[in-house]
Amino acid sequence: MYHLFIYIYFLGVAIASLFSTKVKRMWRGERQAFDLLRSKVDPQAHYIWFHAASLGEFEQGRPLIELIRRRFPAYRILLTFFSPSGYEVRKDYQGADIICYLPLDTISNARRFLRLVRPEIAFFIKYEFWYNYLHILKHRNIPTYSVSSIFREGQVFFKWYGRSYAKVLNCFTRFFVQNEQSRLLLARIGITDVDVVGDTRFDRVLQIKQTAPELPIVEAFRQNHPVFVAGSSWPPDEDIFIRFFNEHRDWRLIIAPHIIGEDHLQQILSKLNRKAVRYTCTTPGDAREADCLLIDCFGLLSGIYRYGDVAYVGGGFGVGIHNVLEAAVWGVPVIFGPNNRRFQEAQGLFAAQGGFEIDDYASFEHTMRRFVDDSSIRQEAGTRASTFVSSLAGATETIFDNVFPAGNQSPLNKGI
Repeated sequence: MYHLFIYIYFLGVAIASLFSTKVKRMWRGERQAFDLLRSKVDPQAHYIWFHAASLGEFEQGRPLIELIRRRFPAYRILLTFFSPSGYEVRKDYQGADIICYLPLDTISNARRFLRLVRPEIAFFIKYEFWYNYLHILKHRNIPTYSVSSIFREGQVFFKWYGRSYAKVLNCFTRFFVQNEQSRLLLARIGITDVDVVGDTRFDRVLQIKQTAPELPIVEAFRQNHPVFVAGSSWPPDEDIFIRFFNEHRDWRLIIAPHIIGEDHLQQILSKLNRKAVRYTCTTPGDAREADCLLIDCFGLLSGIYRYGDVAYVGGGFGVGIHNVLEAAVWGVPVIFGPNNRRFQEAQGLFAAQGGFEIDDYASFEHTMRRFVDDSSIRQEAGTRASTFVSSLAGATETIFDNVFPAGNQSPLNKGI
């Protein structure tokens, strides 16, 4: 059944690539992956393979990639992506030696890929469960780890009709899961090589905070005004907070939308009745005179939160909120929409009283009014947010120490 699904998916992607630029990039990238690997893989080198579906999963794996890079510089890093939103943003990432799309999970592709790369260890980040790749990795006795994975009752592995597919989980050497519930669910189907270590994203956002560069345009825009930063926003989010800031002119507004396309940017500008400038088209001097700064490029958001007094993380009125930790680490209260139940970091932030859920304009206005009217409430919530993040750091070192035991610098399989 899985193999039938893969070939149906293959056909669907081929057709969709005729109409979607994003799908076309993925389609082309997967087909070109083997040529890239043939040209770049050094048959004499020792490779560690990391696979991340998209950008968010990459950010979870990144602290471990960079720790291994520092401790074991002799090893080469291969990084693969499934989604263009990961590959296109990080294809020039300097922490990996080879970066490419992962070819579709057919038996022939998996055999061909592993024959070319010959990885000595593999890490799959969070939700990645590629049936053929994982079975062949197990067959070749290549240690394979699931990092920052999280399991829920409703997943196919725990349904009667998913027991056959659940066998793919037996291909992992060990799971490093985010919470106790995941460990218990895996134990229920006989998988006990599991450690509860938390989420490596806490380590990543602390790392970002330590290395984030200053942004002169954003600094000039801020001056001495209170600033509201809206990150990864979608139109339903924007309808709420733009309405508030159109009516409350004592605060300045930074918007970093999730989709940076001209149509969306123009839609945002049409909703604002205050002076707005686009980041890539302005200067520090012009930014000082603006009320709203629209971020029309990628890669800045995690550092922009540092300039905020209150943050909003979008997606909570759609499929789910984006990364609240990127904002919380800077010590600002974080507001988000109602679709956050599946995101334990948001639930934890809410419980710590550093995160605030809203479900309409009225609840947003009520929350913002508290922050506007009493700066001590705002500052206390920000302190709770940053304390929440720092208290849950350390998963990366725990994983590293488990995979690479102290005193053993070469635990990897050789001659595979």
